[in-house]
Amino acid sequence: MLSHHQIAAATRIGMLVRERDTASACAEALRELACALPLDAATLLTIDPLTGSHVQVAGIGYPAKVSQALAGEFVATPWYRNVVRRELPPSISQDAEDAGPRFRNGWFYAERVRPAGFRDGVTGALRHRGRLVGLVHLSTESANAYDTDARRLLASVMPALAALADPVAYAGDLHALPEEGAASLVAAAGRVVDLPGRERPQVLREDGGLRPLLDAFTDTGGRRLRLLWPAGGAWRRVVLHRHEAGPGLASDAVLVHETPTELPYGLSPRELEVLTRAATGQTNQAIAQALFLSPRTVHSHVEHLLRKTGCASRAEATALAVRDGLLRPGPDHLARFVER
Repeated sequence: MLSHHQIAAATRIGMLVRERDTASACAEALRELACALPLDAATLLTIDPLTGSHVQVAGIGYPAKVSQALAGEFVATPWYRNVVRRELPPSISQDAEDAGPRFRNGWFYAERVRPAGFRDGVTGALRHRGRLVGLVHLSTESANAYDTDARRLLASVMPALAALADPVAYAGDLHALPEEGAASLVAAAGRVVDLPGRERPQVLREDGGLRPLLDAFTDTGGRRLRLLWPAGGAWRRVVLHRHEAGPGLASDAVLVHETPTELPYGLSPRELEVLTRAATGQTNQAIAQALFLSPRTVHSHVEHLLRKTGCASRAEATALAVRDGLLRPGPDHLARFVER
């Protein structure tokens, strides 16, 4: 039967998912676990979605060598596969109940765990919104410490630990994204990581030329860029955010947020393109050469977009385009438009 101390600790762990400083919240969660379960060491690992490697985000008591082994070597053991397939986290003292491999008989226990002085341990696979996002390991110098009740208690707080360990769980909150709209992270190598509860943006589902723009945005070092982009037969308002590396994320990425839209002010796609080039400082003559149009045609486009936007001058229209993200820029134009 659970004690009131254990119930209180489990409740406090659940409340930590509200915190946005996840590194501190993860560390506090392990301290709360120490109030609820016997442990001399604990580690909370996340799976970096960009590299697939396990990374420690919080730890108590493990020697550095053991922490590194739990993050790097443990995943190659048969015991890891046993952990991932079970809902109730298996323990060293209870592994006789399992049909899988005996952890005590394996090289990892003999070479890493037992020499560090630990005689019992328990490991749980952390899943958030159906995704495997990390692991939690607890160890103690006492034998037979993690019985079925202890394992059930750990299992009860694992959803909260998973939410804390998921490195992309609160990516949208960090950038104050609105609740509506699709969003994903894009790594430097082009790997797309979907955010929990969000669809993948349409602009990332098809080869519409956005990839060079993402690379150019990363190179500028800017923090945000707003633009308009066609995808799926419709226009999308797209916002690019620089998402900096943090706990569980090895490198910077670009967060792409997308919402469906009509072209503002009734602009045509060609007028949007002319407006974008005008915002870069190009003359009508330069725009005409770039778009294979006559200067007279470009002049007509400028007159039309001024009338539609209600702007009195080309300079005013340019300021409006930059301010409201009425842009469809190419990779060479971004330095003028990114917010720093």
